[in-house]
Amino acid sequence: MELRDAIYGRRATRSFLKTAITRTTIMSLIDAAIQAPSAMNDQPWHFVAIRNAALLGDIAAAAKAYALKMSAENHHAARLHDVLMLDDYQIFYDAPALVVISARANIWATEDAALAAQNLMLAAYDAGLGSCWIGFAQGWLGTQEGRSAIGLPDEYVPIAPIVVGYPSAPVPSVPRRPARVIWLD
Repeated sequence: MELRDAIYGRRATRSFLKTAITRTTIMSLIDAAIQAPSAMNDQPWHFVAIRNAALLGDIAAAAKAYALKMSAENHHAARLHDVLMLDDYQIFYDAPALVVISARANIWATEDAALAAQNLMLAAYDAGLGSCWIGFAQGWLGTQEGRSAIGLPDEYVPIAPIVVGYPSAPVPSVPRRPARVIWLD
């Protein structure tokens, strides 16, 4: 696949087949992720790969409850609150795998992990997989309970929880707004 095809074709997948993702496949995605640039070549990332369905269900339920609580306390999050209130809303979309990208706490941890996440998601698309960054899980994963559930060492900050799996159907493209550009020639 050409890079341009991956960039223009990759979309957030929110419906997955139950087909398991192998360790080898996940490791190939992580290998692509670590090819990302990082500030001062620090390479601060840390990965937790979860394929255990029961654990994924427990994490999804705890993260959804936490996100619901946080959205109720933030009047700007009414739309998010409405989604979280749906009984059948499963924040991981029943994906067979979750990769949590974390980074050693530093001034550029978020940027470094985000660059690795983009590589991972593009590599997933190239491999015929779908992926989606699950923002609703970020808050809970940063709690002591969340960190403990995924075995995250204290020096790392969870940044990019990404579900991965085989899409159950093609994901249509989404129209993009024109770029806002200021030219200073």
